[in-house]
Amino acid sequence: MFGKKKNNLKKQFDEALLEDIDRAFSEWTNDKKNQETVFEADEEMAAKTKVSKAQYELLYREARRRKVKGHVQSSVISR
Repeated sequence: MFGKKKNNLKKQFDEALLEDIDRAFSEWTNDKKNQETVFEADEEMAAKTKVSKAQYELLYREARRRKVKGHVQSSVISR
């Protein structure tokens, strides 16, 4: 009775974390592609790419630490 709400809350936050990971990964790949395709990439573009990569890695490490189960489970728990 008392643990059921806790499990539902954990599942809800895990799903939100997985969505954030997907969003951060797509943002990072888009920034990386933009930086590669632009002929004269400036420092601001490089900084934005580094920030989006760091954000993705932070979320990914958090998912590994929390042992989140979902569509990235094999890559998150494998290490």
